[in-house]
Formats: sequence, C-alpha cells, structure tokens
Amino acid sequence: MKCEKLDVWERACRLSVEIYTYFKENKDFSFKDQITRSSLSIASNIAEGMEKESFKENIRFLEISKGSTAELITQIYIGIEIYYIEKDIGFLWIKEANELLKMLNGLKRNLITKANP
Repeated sequence: MKCEKLDVWERACRLSVEIYTYFKENKDFSFKDQITRSSLSIASNIAEGMEKESFKENIRFLEISKGSTAELITQIYIGIEIYYIEKDIGFLWIKEANELLKMLNGLKRNLITKANP
C-alpha cells in the first residue's frame, strides 16, 4: 500500500508543514528542532512502514508513528505553557494529533485483519 493513498499520511504531512511554518522564526533551536522532528517523524514512519514487505514490519512502524504522535502532543502542551504556541492553535494541533492516533489505530487493526483472515 502506497503511503500517498492514505488519509492519515496526508494529514500527518499537513500537520508537520503547519508546525514547521509556525516555528520558522523561533530562536529556541532546541525546542524548535524537537517539535518539528517529532511532527516529521509521524508521516515519515507511516511511509517507511507501508513500504515494508511484512505486516509485522508495517505494524511496527505504525507503532513508532504513534509514539511520535504522543511525543508531539506532549511538546505542544509544553509549548503552550511556555508561551511558544498560542493556545487556540496548540489545541487545534492536539485535536488533529489525537485524530491521527485514532486513524493509526484503525490502520493497524485493518493490517492485522488482513494478516490474520
């Protein structure tokens, strides 16, 4: 399955672009690097996992992507608290990240079903 056909991949890419754009001028390079890398990791691991030959590997990379999503949510909350992220924007990103988690879980269930008919 090609990642470009997955809504979850497309939405993860879009969220990453929003975060990169938002932090373009931020001078705290450590925080900026961490939050942009975790956002980039979500879509990247979906893409890498979908190119693997086995369902086990597909699922492993979806789990990594879920971990990156949880990491991103944590960083957004911290970014809100330290006034790097406007609350309304941060909470929209958190909502989207939680939707990505649901979609990743659904994709994982779908792959498990295909692997164990």
